[in-house]
Amino acid sequence: MREEEIEKIRGVVRDCVSKHLYSSAIFFADKVAALTNDPADIYMQAQALFLGRHYRRAFHLLNASKIVLRDLRFRYLAAKCLEELKEWDQCLLMLGDAKVDEDGIVYDAKDGNVIDFDKDGEDREINISSAICFLRGKAYGALQNRSQARQWYKAAIKADPLCYEALECLIESHMLTSEEEANLLSSLQFSPEDGWLSSFYSCLIKKYDKESTVEARFKKLEKETSGSVSGSSMISTLVNNTDLLACKAEYYHQCCEYQKCFELTSALLEKDPFHLKCTLVHLAAAMELRNSNELYLMACNLVKDHPTKALSWFAVGCYYYCIKKYAEARRYFSKATSIDGSFSPAWIGYGNSFAAQEEGDQAMTAYRTAARLFPGCHLPTLYIGMEYMRTHSYKLADQFFMQAKAICPSDPLVYNELGVVAYHMKEYGKAVRWFEKTLAHIPSALTEIWEPTVVNLAHAYRKLRKDREAISYYERALTLSTKSLSTYSGLAYTYHLQGNFSAAISYYHKALWLKPDDQFCTEMLNVALMDECQNGVDSKVELF
Repeated sequence: MREEEIEKIRGVVRDCVSKHLYSSAIFFADKVAALTNDPADIYMQAQALFLGRHYRRAFHLLNASKIVLRDLRFRYLAAKCLEELKEWDQCLLMLGDAKVDEDGIVYDAKDGNVIDFDKDGEDREINISSAICFLRGKAYGALQNRSQARQWYKAAIKADPLCYEALECLIESHMLTSEEEANLLSSLQFSPEDGWLSSFYSCLIKKYDKESTVEARFKKLEKETSGSVSGSSMISTLVNNTDLLACKAEYYHQCCEYQKCFELTSALLEKDPFHLKCTLVHLAAAMELRNSNELYLMACNLVKDHPTKALSWFAVGCYYYCIKKYAEARRYFSKATSIDGSFSPAWIGYGNSFAAQEEGDQAMTAYRTAARLFPGCHLPTLYIGMEYMRTHSYKLADQFFMQAKAICPSDPLVYNELGVVAYHMKEYGKAVRWFEKTLAHIPSALTEIWEPTVVNLAHAYRKLRKDREAISYYERALTLSTKSLSTYSGLAYTYHLQGNFSAAISYYHKALWLKPDDQFCTEMLNVALMDECQNGVDSKVELF
């Protein structure tokens, strides 16, 4: 057969692949490979078999080729076949010997020399060496060796920053702390035309910085895009990009601006109903807002559209948790973890469903499993501390809160819990310092959600007999919420200690308006009325 005819058949194979006609592609690729015995044609035949889901046959074809161990393309495709067959040990053997350190630097297993990846060697394509590192990470992850998986994912993204899948695995599986994520991002070598990608990656990692810092990241991304592309069409497309807006929604959720987050995710899901990352944030916001109707509709749609995904059954669990049917919620959270053991929200939801019914031992088991599986996520450790605090084991609680702080030193909730445990241990000066750090780490303006922290800080100042500071923070709490019994009773009691009986009586009345049967306020109101009548009795004896 003439070369022109063979080249025509090759073109037919490529055309069949582009049109997803894989049986036709396999048929013609087999004929070309038989005619030429050229490695390139054998590789094309193996690709057609792989795309047609004939993994065992494709692997046999590649493995029988003498070039498989000398050509990275052959080796990688053979390993991909083994990945699809779930033969992870054989997959690692096919990829060859190599070692990686904690910094993601790859060494030759034989001579110990550093392997240098040339990411510019394949014109704008993902470096195949980076893809091999990623596949190694995936294999180690499937074998439950998360430490090796983390190192190989880091090697993959360092070998080629365009390998987004590696970064996604590191972030979604919480393999790195917030500090490690920032350090990894700063170590990546982007080409000049990929400046926008660096800005985009900075929006993907944990966002516990100040509001101005995070907003600057989004603005920088838009600015770099507008500087690199002429015309406004690309700017408009990127500004309205669902991935970028999902990152913003995630940030709003971290800032406890749940209504703002919910409104943004609702708009995004109207545009793209199947954006799973946005769906997860939407579920989390709906949970915080106790929107059971939305959770029910989302759960029904997800189970219908994605019955094999952990997210779908997690959504069902969220609905039952929201309506306080914790046993049913637990069952569906458990189902989600059985489908995908690396889905961290399901593990945390599973633990929370036990904690809601004060089943501490089972909750602890779930949280400890989550802490082991997701070392970069501080929430399991934080919840373990909360469980210890619920059982009045304050020293143990403090230890776990400090561990959570080491993992994520910028989450204000961690500092709040440290302040609460210090208050319970009667270390009021320490409690004041932790509560003040909480307010300092809140990324946006204070909202009603942080009112308990302000009240707790006022209580701590009152315990230290710093009445002026206590009154100041009680009044600040009232600007955030006027429905807190603790604020009115604390403010009344502080005025009572100062001897300002009329102000104390006024605030005791306001507290009793919120809860008429409150025993403390009722008793103290009677004392304040007697003190005001006697006008001179020293009542500065602390009763609580």
